[in-house]
Amino acid sequence: MADTRTKLLEAALETLKRQGIAGVSARTIAATAGVNQALVFYHFGSVDQLLAAACEHASKQRIALYQDRFNAVTSLRELLDLGRALHAEERAEGSVAALAQLLAGSQTDEKLAPATSTGLNLWIAEVERALRRVLADSPLAEFVDMAGLAKATAAAFVGLELYEGVDSDGAGQALDSLEDLAGLVAALEDMGPMVRRVVRARLRRHAQS
Repeated sequence: MADTRTKLLEAALETLKRQGIAGVSARTIAATAGVNQALVFYHFGSVDQLLAAACEHASKQRIALYQDRFNAVTSLRELLDLGRALHAEERAEGSVAALAQLLAGSQTDEKLAPATSTGLNLWIAEVERALRRVLADSPLAEFVDMAGLAKATAAAFVGLELYEGVDSDGAGQALDSLEDLAGLVAALEDMGPMVRRVVRARLRRHAQS
């Protein structure tokens, strides 16, 4: 039972990567898995539920591969460097492409939205934990919505997957601009406690105005 279920999870992702959301069906998934298509409904009830389970399954597996690297990050620049590496590795693996296909499909099929949000939220949670750790001592920490920033970061990396397909130089420029921002944050942190206090005070006045 477990072997067939796992085969279907992996086949759903592989079909999504190769054929896109338009090519996903019980028949195509079953063909990729090498099983009878009735097993899709036996194990998952529907193709949408299979996709939801497959997205969560894949995200957990991929995040586990990067867990130690996330935990080793000590600065925003290191986090962005890791993000660039993950983008390249996940693009080569096809995982981001699969997620982008689910996002596209969710626009016309609301049943796919849970499949997308479940997997994406696992990544968002990991990014948020890293952001809270690396920005803990930054003057920006008390003024940044960490949960919102994590969501924006995850959305940006999925968007880069789509953008890179039409303008790879532009996608690289976008990543470079994020690294420039990390450099500014690092420079601010290097200015010493007095400057950081001044920055915090000005940010508070700005937030209250």
